[in-house]
Amino acid sequence: MPHTNVTKKERVQIRTDGYTKRKLQLAADYTNKTVSEFILSNSIAAADKILAERKTIELSELDWDAFYEALLAPPEPNDKFRTAFKRYYKSKE
Repeated sequence: MPHTNVTKKERVQIRTDGYTKRKLQLAADYTNKTVSEFILSNSIAAADKILAERKTIELSELDWDAFYEALLAPPEPNDKFRTAFKRYYKSKE
């Protein structure tokens, strides 16, 4: 994890049993990090992975073709669409 000159104001606290603490300490020692650095860097890596997975949509070839065609020739807006759009637009005011 790169070091920055950002002031850290937030705190995260966890409780664990002795076995888990010793295991984390050993892993941190192997990576030349403090337990806090080890937990934080691995938690951030896991969070990045989960967030990236949520941003990715995988489509079959058939679904991709349907999606692409809809982008090229979108259907005309109907009444439900117009109502939903107006409701959304008003919620952002």
